[in-house]
Amino acid sequence: MIGDRDETVVCETTPDGITVVRVRGDLDEDSTPALTRVLAAAAGSGSARTVVDLSQVGFADSSALHALLSALQAHTATGTALILAGPVQTAVGRLFEVTNTGSAFRWADSAHEAMTC
Repeated sequence: MIGDRDETVVCETTPDGITVVRVRGDLDEDSTPALTRVLAAAAGSGSARTVVDLSQVGFADSSALHALLSALQAHTATGTALILAGPVQTAVGRLFEVTNTGSAFRWADSAHEAMTC
């Protein structure tokens, strides 16, 4: 496991080999570098799928969106599926809506659903 339970970003690998990135709190310029590092490692891990659980994120700014879009590009290049999981808070959903980037990602209603689809 990468990270600590008190941190914003925690990464673990399931017994099935799925990388699960759990994010909580606010994703802004202070916390996004940790997400960027974890997602870069996940893209190169050889896992067939990375699930990013955004259900505990209350706020995300453009730095978080940039990290997710960069991760999508890196995951696509390595043939690894990147799935964003909710349900997302209104402010987080609004970021994807206003920037018209939500459709670029594969979404699941929950982390559990993303791990089983």
